[in-house]
Amino acid sequence: MTGGAEALPSVLRAAFVPEPPPPRLGVAVSGGSDSLALLHLLADWAAAGGPTLAAVTVDHGLRPEAAAEAAGVARICHSLDVPHQTLHWRGWDGQGNLPDRARRARYGLMADWARAAGIGAVALGHTIDDQAETFLLRLARGSGVDGLSAMAVRRRDRGIDWWRPLLTARRADLRAWLTARGLTWADDPGNEDARYDRVQARHMLAALAPLGIAAETLAETAGRMRLARQALARMAHDLARAAVWIQAGDVIFDRETFAAGAEETRLRLLAHALCWVARADYRPRLVALKGALAAAERGERTTLHGCLILPRKATLRVAREPAAVGPEVPAPGLWDGRWRVSGPDGAGLTVRALGPAGLERLPGWRASGLPRATALALPAIWRGPDLVAVPHLDAAHGWGAELHHGAEDFFTSLIVH
Repeated sequence: MTGGAEALPSVLRAAFVPEPPPPRLGVAVSGGSDSLALLHLLADWAAAGGPTLAAVTVDHGLRPEAAAEAAGVARICHSLDVPHQTLHWRGWDGQGNLPDRARRARYGLMADWARAAGIGAVALGHTIDDQAETFLLRLARGSGVDGLSAMAVRRRDRGIDWWRPLLTARRADLRAWLTARGLTWADDPGNEDARYDRVQARHMLAALAPLGIAAETLAETAGRMRLARQALARMAHDLARAAVWIQAGDVIFDRETFAAGAEETRLRLLAHALCWVARADYRPRLVALKGALAAAERGERTTLHGCLILPRKATLRVAREPAAVGPEVPAPGLWDGRWRVSGPDGAGLTVRALGPAGLERLPGWRASGLPRATALALPAIWRGPDLVAVPHLDAAHGWGAELHHGAEDFFTSLIVH
């Protein structure tokens, strides 16, 4: 752990060892104490020969003060000679889990910003306090090894390396460091709103301190859980290499080989297959997952997580549920979050699922060997009601459809670093 505020520069740089730091680094800055300290620490490092910086702020449009805070961050970045951009999210419709919706939108916007700017890595201001609060939140929800494992210092997602170089630092030390430099920060009133789970976890952490359960204790436990998760993920990866292949975007298991795996490994691998096919961020609930696995082992077809689980005598296929695919998009383009459809530009062309109406127009589709359920969810190119091409099933007239992440991604994304 850290040695106090004076050790923060060393803590920051140590996070990038042993690998060389990226030559150019994005930094997410909200204006709060954690991200503002990260910005200044990185700016000091940049001045001493560290990575060049570009900063980004996301205004979620949820508080009237947010625009002024983003403008304040822009002024600070200008004073540090750090390029800055404010991104805007206006997607909140009042439904669902606001913190989760805002977090996912924030990462999506920042990833798009980074890719457009040619930035491959973005630093985040998470601390050991965030680590401990997340552990408590997930413990309260009954999470297992995966949920309780520590956040990683470096994680790759959406084509970006996300770095948390202050993950062993205390929030109090960051604030002491800022105060010693005469710097102030913005306080989000939501950080004190007890209606939010994270605020409740923060209060719970303070209440546990007299029992000797501090942020460092919980972070150490989360670290041990991460080691366990890495070992379990490796077992799932090894079973996948032996039992799985990819066909037309579906995940197919050799049932005999798959059945020889331990229950935890089979559940982990099935959950991964469901998330991979549906491009889902979160695993299904354990109860639902266990029920689906049991049904599949009995030979029963079932639906879960936007997917169909189709048992056959020798195989188990996880396919996209036709009713759950994404809406049509202009062609060529990315459809359903997983198919990169390429071909000649043309006015009025779209990509959507083949569906029953399209399948009826392809009397020879069974020669592909694909199940009907798989064929129904395949990407097809349409001009209004007219079927133009189905890259997987017919002479596609210059059209192609490739998995956006590639078949190999199914296996490599199982590994936890």
